[in-house]
Amino acid sequence: VEAVACVAYPHYGAVHRQGASVMSLFQTNAWQSAWWETWGQQKGFRLIRPWDGSVSGLYESRYMLKGILPVRSLQFVGTSYRELRTPRTEHNRFAPPDLHGQPLLRKMEGLLLESEWTEAVFNDLKTGSEELSALVTIAATHNWAFRITASDDAYAVETGGEFERYLASLGTNTRLRLFNRRKVLEEIGSITHENAWPTDAEGFFEHLNRFHRARWKKNCITPTSSEFHRRFLERIGAEGGQPQLMVMRCDDQVISVLYNVEYQGVVYNIQAGFDENFHKKVSLGSLHLGYAIEEAFRSPDVIRFDLLAGKGKKEDYKSRFANHHYQFISVMLVKSMVFRALYWMRG
Repeated sequence: VEAVACVAYPHYGAVHRQGASVMSLFQTNAWQSAWWETWGQQKGFRLIRPWDGSVSGLYESRYMLKGILPVRSLQFVGTSYRELRTPRTEHNRFAPPDLHGQPLLRKMEGLLLESEWTEAVFNDLKTGSEELSALVTIAATHNWAFRITASDDAYAVETGGEFERYLASLGTNTRLRLFNRRKVLEEIGSITHENAWPTDAEGFFEHLNRFHRARWKKNCITPTSSEFHRRFLERIGAEGGQPQLMVMRCDDQVISVLYNVEYQGVVYNIQAGFDENFHKKVSLGSLHLGYAIEEAFRSPDVIRFDLLAGKGKKEDYKSRFANHHYQFISVMLVKSMVFRALYWMRG
């Protein structure tokens, strides 16, 4: 990604209060502590600022660029720019949702000035947020390079209205895949739904891996990430979260699974898997999501079903189901002129 001058993005400098992030599942003590205990003990990792249940922790990672140049990288707990592959931590934030304007800017500037770093890499900040605006201002003030490393579309279904009205708003083919083909599915056998948490979480993840291997030729849950998910799920209840490891069966056969967690009125769809060879006229993944979205509409405590970022194997199916679209931006700040030149050459 090409290095850019801060002034090239004036729309990030504007305050868009409506785009600001609120506290999410990923800033909970459960998620942050489970991630740090699972991956934070890597050589060269050091916790700079702990999480508090409403904001992301910050840590320093030390590594050698091209095996020669030492780099100190400041990052959110839950993310790793170059070194690790871990479950994605989204909706990251520096400060509580009620901190705005100059107090927010001063808070973030203080965090960036009180520690030494070569690069500061902040993944999955919500586009239009005050925090992204503040980073642009801070970089310009201190003459640091500001680079965009990634941007990703994300989607949600706002569930405050009626489910029937939501269905009517969808395109004909989308409505067929999400809802109408239930008739075909229910004619094949007895369809049942159950939450595998906490009675059979291990079996749930075995099914998720089985479906993922068939579709992507690799596991989505490793022994290490399994330990992370176990820690997270065991702890999230203390903060009001409700794990929903949803299993859909046809007769006695497990045909689809959804890894959802409800937290503060939002159901987060973290992962999914299904038998893609079950029936040629039935899209099991879409139908299972349809059942879960309907349940979210029917629940008086739920206001949103968050599909998060990412696309399907063959299409961007989330965009078809969503009635709300947002975007994440990942950015890097670079102090040193030497490293700014190196990153420019690397792209």
